[in-house]
Amino acid sequence: MLDIAINKGTLIDPEHNSCFSGSLGIKDGKLSEITKQELVAEKIIDAAGLIVCPGFIDVHGHIDGDPYCGELSLRQGVTTTIGGNCGLSPVDMHAFLESQDKNGFIINQAELVGHSFSLRKAAGITDVYAPACIGEISKMQYLTEKALEEGACGLSFGLDYAPNSSWEEILTLSKIAAKYKRPIAIHTRVFSENDPDSLREVFNIARTTGAEVLISHFVYQYNTMMAEALELTDIAVEEGLKIRIDSGMYTDWATSIGTATFSEENIERGFLSLNRMLVASGKYKGQILNLELYKELRRTSPHECIIYFTGTDENIYPALKKGYAMPSSDTGAYLRGEGHPQIAGTFPRYFRYMVRERNEISLVEAIRKATFYPAETMGLKHKGRLSPGADADLVVFDSNTIQDKACFPDKGLPDKSPEGIKYVFVNGILALNNGVIQCASAGKTIRM
Repeated sequence: MLDIAINKGTLIDPEHNSCFSGSLGIKDGKLSEITKQELVAEKIIDAAGLIVCPGFIDVHGHIDGDPYCGELSLRQGVTTTIGGNCGLSPVDMHAFLESQDKNGFIINQAELVGHSFSLRKAAGITDVYAPACIGEISKMQYLTEKALEEGACGLSFGLDYAPNSSWEEILTLSKIAAKYKRPIAIHTRVFSENDPDSLREVFNIARTTGAEVLISHFVYQYNTMMAEALELTDIAVEEGLKIRIDSGMYTDWATSIGTATFSEENIERGFLSLNRMLVASGKYKGQILNLELYKELRRTSPHECIIYFTGTDENIYPALKKGYAMPSSDTGAYLRGEGHPQIAGTFPRYFRYMVRERNEISLVEAIRKATFYPAETMGLKHKGRLSPGADADLVVFDSNTIQDKACFPDKGLPDKSPEGIKYVFVNGILALNNGVIQCASAGKTIRM
């Protein structure tokens, strides 16, 4: 007998762009049966009037084993997260993956190995503004290959955070990822609000190595020059370069106050304005920065989160409509009640605006972008699919009511749970039932 049957739902198969009424059967953590008939099982879910599709895959996150951050993603319908983005990751990939499997985690995790914080630090580089020397590059080469051998799903760069990284160190590590046929996720090196050269650098990495490149949180990087950025990316894709992008549902990005992004130089030259910076964590949460508070946080609390308000929402939608685009949250670990609303609202907000309220794309296409497309990008052969033998990672939701409820921290709770997500299954286990966590250890690590 089947373990679980999900009957009478509207099934969406993103691999084949199909939508039909039917039932799913789950056995031993896998999709076992797909039929138009009702199924019998030990547990039966009535999905009448609801959408049934693969669980969402968040291709750009910073969960990296944080339990509460993982819970917030599950509540959005995310069943698999890609961590280690922006150059920040575990370096000992074997130890990290082993610890996650030993302790159990709420959703599935795959990890990139990160250059700009982690590999550079492991190679002995203490100055974020210094390019790596030959010996340090050699050390990073060894660590990159070791992490990929131990199961890392790719390589990540956060070039904004190590802004003087040399072309030699970037290209050397990128060639290793290309050799392993693993994607490279790149937070681009943006030196001004309108910086097409940062995109051209990414295209040159893809052109020189042949690697597949995923440009991270595209709207955050290029909101103020969106039309030009998309045009340049279109040309690169037409050239045959393996370029894809991920992007979220907000224009206002967040990172730690102590990073190079919020450097004194960027403030002094007018690239960033203090009156656009909102403290999102710690004792000053909800306050706009002034010069005194900026200096205090840089000196005493470099890990506190700052949200930078920029751009226009109208630039979100053309980016996510592109055939090479997929949604992502850029989620990260915060204490309860802190952070950016992307940590709890991204995927419901994506379906609310892109499909229901604005009709930018069809529901089937929106699901494909959030499931099969990221699975294909990251080489996850048993994820993002609605076919027998695929992992039973599933989300059951109401397309008429799904919406985000999270707010910016000066307006409300950034971690408030969304509405419309009815059931989430992770590896065949019912992990979320009408907003109530049922299992906090159903996830598995993914080793390439």
